[in-house]
Amino acid sequence: MLANTLRKLGSKISTNIFRMIGNLYFPYFWSGIKAARVTKDYTEIDVRLKLTWYNRNFVGTQFGGNLYSMTDPFYMIMLMQNLGRNYIVWDKGAKIDFKKPGTGTVFAYFKLSKIQILEIKKTADAQGKFIFDLPIDIVNEKNEVIAHVIKTLYVRKKVNKSML
Repeated sequence: MLANTLRKLGSKISTNIFRMIGNLYFPYFWSGIKAARVTKDYTEIDVRLKLTWYNRNFVGTQFGGNLYSMTDPFYMIMLMQNLGRNYIVWDKGAKIDFKKPGTGTVFAYFKLSKIQILEIKKTADAQGKFIFDLPIDIVNEKNEVIAHVIKTLYVRKKVNKSML
């Protein structure tokens, strides 16, 4: 329900409200994942995850599922906000490569340039759809990579049903 409300409101609410409401989304709230910063144009989002008693794994480090979850929707949201309602954007797949244990607070810094967004739009328009990969590193407090994630996204322009 909360995710659906955020999706519908989209660009009608400020990024600060979006961030605050998103941080209350139950899967993130209960795992400790926080969107720490969202730029007004949705081209940068910073996410953090503090290690706590309720999100440790069996050996006392960051639970791998939470590490992946902190990367799950953000590129999709960034593209949805920048491409607008005339485009369909989906997370299509992902791969995570764990590099070292997360023993404290970890961070993921998402960034898409306006040029990248324009290229994605152009390619989707030209090809009818565009499936592509975007990388994101999860880093610790020393800026060491603890996990490398490849997100596969799908973008296409919506079909105007009145023209069919």
